[in-house]
Amino acid sequence: MKHLIKITIFSFALSLFSCKGPSQDGNDTNQNDTATAQQSLLPNNFNSDSAFSYIAKQVSFGPRVPNTEAHRKCGVWMTEMLKKWCDTVYIQTFDAKSYKGELWKAKNLIGSFNPQNPNRLLLCAHWDTRPQADQDVINPNTPSDGANDGGSGVGVLLEIARQLNLQKPGIGIDIVLFDVEDGGSNGNEIESTWCLGSQYWGKTPHVAEYTAKNGILLDMVGSKNALFAREEMSALHDNEFLGKVWQTGISLGFGNYFSNYNKGGITDDHVYVTKLTGIKTIDIIDYSPNTQSGFGAYWHTHNDNMSVIDKATLNAVGKTVLQVVLNDDASAIK
Repeated sequence: MKHLIKITIFSFALSLFSCKGPSQDGNDTNQNDTATAQQSLLPNNFNSDSAFSYIAKQVSFGPRVPNTEAHRKCGVWMTEMLKKWCDTVYIQTFDAKSYKGELWKAKNLIGSFNPQNPNRLLLCAHWDTRPQADQDVINPNTPSDGANDGGSGVGVLLEIARQLNLQKPGIGIDIVLFDVEDGGSNGNEIESTWCLGSQYWGKTPHVAEYTAKNGILLDMVGSKNALFAREEMSALHDNEFLGKVWQTGISLGFGNYFSNYNKGGITDDHVYVTKLTGIKTIDIIDYSPNTQSGFGAYWHTHNDNMSVIDKATLNAVGKTVLQVVLNDDASAIK
């Protein structure tokens, strides 16, 4: 998916929240976050080679467009992986109607650790690919591999699931893979045509009255030299948690990825998760200041293939998110 949105209250709201996040020059005066990032009781063994292989596996099925065999086979494989590592797996099957009136057979996949623990953290990504590479100048009518836009977030979360299976966290973790995120219209007037999987899940969660203290969405988190700006909807949802995640990345040595500059809001799954469930969710998403779209040049083109995926970026995102989980787990034990 992805398209930028303009909301005039952003600048004012961010000025109210600015005291809670890292400073704009990257020199956060709050040293507690840095110290906490180093206090995990469990080792951070996130493996970027594994994450890379999980992205390549998704791409090997072909574009994961709803109603296709590639989509079906990839869904079966991801379910098997989640069942291998998670304590409980939930499968949500539902019908979704595209803005063109097409009926899509869709599936959200949820893997849970410690499902009975009320102290929960939500990690999510979308796994479908856009039905057409509409930004491609040569062939805009067929889908791309979706290696970064879709594949990368799933690859990182599957590796985190593998690590959590090995390390056995005490808190509750839910990994949600949303379907039919990327089939919306580029017209700004119909933003609700995007993120159909998260809209369905938000209205019909996998567990009645489900809640979590915070959520992290991963979207386009694998390209070389990625830059993760502080997206404005995330800041409005929970600027303090956004700052905590960014400072964790910076404290781990990934300040070149986790930038302390603010960027425009975006229609993405985190918006509907927050709006429909009240779970304040932030978005880690690659922005590009050098393109008209605001995203990498690969975005919604046939260049979104394995050649854009960089293990160093996967390592930065994966280690940061896993460290947030480990820090929360350590805090819960104290």
